[in-house]
Amino acid sequence: MLTQTQSPYGLAPASLVDYQGHLLEAKTATSLEKMAQAASQDGINIKVCSGYRDFSRQLKIWNDKALGKRTVLDKDSKPVELQHKSDKEILELIMLWSALPGTSRHHWGTDIDVYDENRIERSQLQLVSSEYLSFGPCGDLHHWLVKHADNFGFYFPFQEGLSGVSAEPWHLSYYPVSSDILSAFDVNALKQVLNDAELELKTEVMARIQSLVDDYVFKVAPPPNHG
Repeated sequence: MLTQTQSPYGLAPASLVDYQGHLLEAKTATSLEKMAQAASQDGINIKVCSGYRDFSRQLKIWNDKALGKRTVLDKDSKPVELQHKSDKEILELIMLWSALPGTSRHHWGTDIDVYDENRIERSQLQLVSSEYLSFGPCGDLHHWLVKHADNFGFYFPFQEGLSGVSAEPWHLSYYPVSSDILSAFDVNALKQVLNDAELELKTEVMARIQSLVDDYVFKVAPPPNHG
């Protein structure tokens, strides 16, 4: 069950704890520490590069991309020029890799982006798929997580063919808590949040809000042992 103060939309987080300088939901942080200790026995140093992110932070990312102030990537992680794109095209490009404010799983404190600090420095990390392939600096980390993450309650919600969001081999979710938060997600509550926000592409977003939520919030890979 969600606590009274917990919000799926990044506005009123539940009690969060500090982990490696990032805010996380408490049970997520405890399980992550156990997983990191286990990985260290195999020479892998799991570090978090993104944890909890509030609505205002996600809103800035979204608006900066929509306004061309931040790079937008295509499905192959290549930069796209937005100058001659329609609002519909820009929205769909942004949502390949970035969530609509209010819909990011990073709002929940249960979802993290990780890398292997033994193989790459944070300043060099780009969070592109090639870094997590077999010969990439985080290839061993990804292979280890595929085998062991479920033992600690984590899984990859964004997988090829199973999620609206492009596959993200760096993004883990602590499903014992995130599954409950997803179940509590209400598109009508999100509409109100977005109506009150200074959101770029708002007209296009609000015209398609139900399908965007269906495709990018509810369409995720199922947690292990849940169908």
